[in-house]
Amino acid sequence: MTTAASVPSAVDPVEMTVADAQAAFARGDVTAEALAQAFLDRIARYNPRYVALITMNPDALREAREIDRRRATGEALGPLAGVPVVVKDTMDMAGLPSTGGWRLLSARAGGIDLIPAMNSPVVARLRAAGAVILGKTNVPVLSASGSHADDSWAGATLNAAVPGRKPGGSSAGTATAVAGSLAVLGLAEETGGSIQNPASAQDLVGIKPSFGLVPNAGVMPLAGSTRDVVGPIARCVRDAALALDAIAGFSPEDPKTVAGIGHRPRGGYATGLDAGSLRGRRLGLYGPGWRHQPLSAESAALYRRAIGELQSRGAILVEDPFAGTGFADIARPAPGADGFDPRGIEALPYDLDRYLKRLGPKATLQSFEAFRTAVAAEDPFAPGGVLAFMADRPAFRASLADPLAPPDLADFLEAKEAYLAIFTEVMARHRLDGLVFPQMREELPPLGSSGSVQETSVSEINIAGLPGVTVPAGTYASGAPFGLIFIGPMWSEADLLSFAYDYESATRHRRPPTLNP
Repeated sequence: MTTAASVPSAVDPVEMTVADAQAAFARGDVTAEALAQAFLDRIARYNPRYVALITMNPDALREAREIDRRRATGEALGPLAGVPVVVKDTMDMAGLPSTGGWRLLSARAGGIDLIPAMNSPVVARLRAAGAVILGKTNVPVLSASGSHADDSWAGATLNAAVPGRKPGGSSAGTATAVAGSLAVLGLAEETGGSIQNPASAQDLVGIKPSFGLVPNAGVMPLAGSTRDVVGPIARCVRDAALALDAIAGFSPEDPKTVAGIGHRPRGGYATGLDAGSLRGRRLGLYGPGWRHQPLSAESAALYRRAIGELQSRGAILVEDPFAGTGFADIARPAPGADGFDPRGIEALPYDLDRYLKRLGPKATLQSFEAFRTAVAAEDPFAPGGVLAFMADRPAFRASLADPLAPPDLADFLEAKEAYLAIFTEVMARHRLDGLVFPQMREELPPLGSSGSVQETSVSEINIAGLPGVTVPAGTYASGAPFGLIFIGPMWSEADLLSFAYDYESATRHRRPPTLNP
């Protein structure tokens, strides 16, 4: 029998999928405990340089042993049982700190710890599925960047695929852990690109789900009641679909998830994957009707190649279906936010107050006012703060003044309704099954530069609440990954995943990186 200290050479954790892990368990090649140890060994070797994980789960091996015990009794276990995974720092795990990447919220960096009394629903669901959570992953301060985690108290996260380029954010650590085979898959969270940006930046599959499909209670919010979504990042479409199967669905802790009832596919997302699903499907292409920002010459060339690949799979592609609709004119980027439209973040004070109260009666901070007092030395809303771009919005100032009052979301709701009305009309008029865009308009900026990830679809689908699935689609001449994003109507995750699966199966663009300790 394999011990936790060693893993047979036939069992390689690098690029391991869920199917690989389950096949190894079934053959008796490895135990869950030994597999967890193999990943912990990789973390010990590579994490000091890449800074993907910042808080380890001290019970990981014990939890893996419990899976082994259950398997030995003949218990029927699900596909994630014994699979090593990671979760974003902002997702509450009972007894472990949620730091938001900020030194003021980390005792290890001289601040205070926020220790939740219970798991967030998504963490609880992973554990119920038998996944072995190895630890929590790095983020920028308050998850306020979609490009990097450079300002985290734990240090800057490197891109596992191209260490000299930005890793994407804010779920930088999850993407690096998955890309670098420090885990099989991981959970991320998005308010403004924080799933799709790091997934695409590191040659991965990411699912930004429909708003309300997955509960986000117990996840440190930026816009928990308006935009925030939790979704998986994986190295292949099937693994991402299996993770979504585990975490999606109604939770009484998160009433907005009632909207998703009846919208999950019978049998789950993974069972519907079809390598012929693109044939005859009509997909809209990126153009100025969607956004007034062109692609770089190299991005356009890579996109043209991908279009040819999609056509070879039988897809029918429609040029710029949003032309003349006014869709691109809905955006209202905030000054100093690098094109980001922040509408919906007016809910932050209200949502953060509710999040802090959920931490439990022994938590160091239990209200938004207590939070503001604790971080007064580095007020994130003051000039120079990470959320200073919100300061000139009257509704946000009103929320700061009275965080217990329901926020004024009139601007957000107007934008959401406008996006959805045009999106629905365009999809019907052109008989579209979805959209397929380059996820980024140009290649990743160098690490340490002032540049940011230049995406195509973040604010639009975050405000509208629409789903998107990223998939690797090649590389730039520099070696930086190029990815596609499939976008669809609300609750269309099953279709989008199947399109991505068809494309992935035919092209196999992902390139496994080589890590250096």
